[in-house]
Amino acid sequence: MKEMRKKAARVSGFLKGMASPQRLLILCHLSDGEKSVTELIEATGIAQTSMSQHLSKLKEENIISFRREHRTLYYSISHEAAKRVMDVLYNYFCKEKHND
Repeated sequence: MKEMRKKAARVSGFLKGMASPQRLLILCHLSDGEKSVTELIEATGIAQTSMSQHLSKLKEENIISFRREHRTLYYSISHEAAKRVMDVLYNYFCKEKHND
């Protein structure tokens, strides 16, 4: 029971990292594959300063990672559970027509 509580706390922190409309929007776009910061800003309409804060939070939670190519940063979803969660959310809410 004690181990289950620890895991529940860890999962709660993980979900809190994703639980923001802006971060979910970013993750939706990253579900299609790696994107640069500029591509994410253009796709989401999120201001650069806000984008930086959201990307930092997602990195802090180990949900995304980045690679640098010259001066450009490219982000992708690196956490396997986040990929699976986003796959379900993307297919249910973004891709298919559902009566929510």
